[in-house]
Amino acid sequence: MVVLDTSIVIERVKNRQEINENITGVTFVEYPGIVRYKRFYGNVLFPTFEDILLAHTIQISLLKIGKPKSFADLLIASICINNGEELVTRDSDFLDIAKVSDLKLKFIP
Repeated sequence: MVVLDTSIVIERVKNRQEINENITGVTFVEYPGIVRYKRFYGNVLFPTFEDILLAHTIQISLLKIGKPKSFADLLIASICINNGEELVTRDSDFLDIAKVSDLKLKFIP
């Protein structure tokens, strides 16, 4: 399946498009209006302890190359990796995360 990053979700809502893809608990918090959006048919993948541990491991790898990322982005990536999901995003920070992890990424410039 596919997970949409927050920016993609906001864009879809503004354009009144259906959202059949999943989102993470991060998007659920960053964009609370999603719970009232009648055209959201995906699931919310909430973080687990394993996701937090993976986010920590990825951050260590990013620090080694001088490119640390925000906790929110690391958690989104970790949730996707641990659930075998591809992330769709416009956020270029995920390009660096994908370089040091198993993140499956569809980057839309």
